[in-house]
Amino acid sequence: MAKVRAHLTIEGIVQGVFFRAHTKEQADRNSINGWVKNKPDGTVEALFEGEEASVKKLIEWCHHGPTGAAVKKVGVVWHEYKDEFKNFTVIRGV
Repeated sequence: MAKVRAHLTIEGIVQGVFFRAHTKEQADRNSINGWVKNKPDGTVEALFEGEEASVKKLIEWCHHGPTGAAVKKVGVVWHEYKDEFKNFTVIRGV
């Protein structure tokens, strides 16, 4: 299975609903590396690296997110896999 890298911007009610923490749980369950962070404009930004099927599964989860989230849009830009990360982290702050 091919490894991929995806850069996401998630819009809607996605801050203040533990979106980052739940994304990390999902990433850890699916052996995905990368990061997730809140942006000052109210969006959540994430970078996923891993097996293509696992990354696609996590992107699909991002379309609804955790309870309390109201996702309006998920933008995905695919990049060449770089094997840049050893785990998945939540970047604090905005």
